[in-house]
Amino acid sequence: MDKVCASAAEAVADIPDGASLAVGGFGLSGIPAVLIQSLHAQGTTGLKVVSNNCGVDAHGLGVLLADGRIARVTGSYVGENKEFARQYLSGELEVELVPQGTLAERMRAGGAGIPAFYTPAGVGTQVARGGLPWRHAADGTVAVASPPKETRDFTGRTYVLEHGITTDFALVRARRGDRHGNLVFRKSAANFNPLAAMAGRITVAEVEELVEPGELSPDEVHLPGVFVQRIVALTPAQAADKQTEKRTVRA
Repeated sequence: MDKVCASAAEAVADIPDGASLAVGGFGLSGIPAVLIQSLHAQGTTGLKVVSNNCGVDAHGLGVLLADGRIARVTGSYVGENKEFARQYLSGELEVELVPQGTLAERMRAGGAGIPAFYTPAGVGTQVARGGLPWRHAADGTVAVASPPKETRDFTGRTYVLEHGITTDFALVRARRGDRHGNLVFRKSAANFNPLAAMAGRITVAEVEELVEPGELSPDEVHLPGVFVQRIVALTPAQAADKQTEKRTVRA
């Protein structure tokens, strides 16, 4: 039951080239930065990433992206990452853009063993009709487009079929965790982290504070340890190293 790994490097050592990877975080909030850095250091490439966004140019998944380690992204937001946009538009990166709520539910459904579900989000658009550019050619034309999706009417309203997502591995970050893998997230870090953890067949969590079993009240656990296979305890310096994507202050 003790799922603690000696280091982040040990925890990600068996992630192979070409693996699919669910990654928690929203912008730079709650990103598993230490695990991402360790994955970058070991040279893993050809990754198929599922994440709300792809970090920014110098932080989070942007570190892997800048070195060409990511082959495909399933996400909902390009955001402030200029390299993400450049690789997508130049045909270097395949990108499946998904409505944000749909992406969240696809990950949750995959983790819950639900193969597919119907949602009204995207009906009447290219999300349902197909034709969204997944990959561009070098000349800017569309090389690979999304296929049309099945639709069905329920109680007089049309819904589109979306498939649940599961991945080979998942990387997440939590405020607190115990040796059994039970996790507690803080504020906006409780965004895609629980969902990414559910979607991964092998989930690795970096925790800012490691506690002993029994120290976490069952009422405060956001994600039960059944979804987590490995735990990495961060040092105080690692736990405190949090980047701000965009700082706004009063004039």
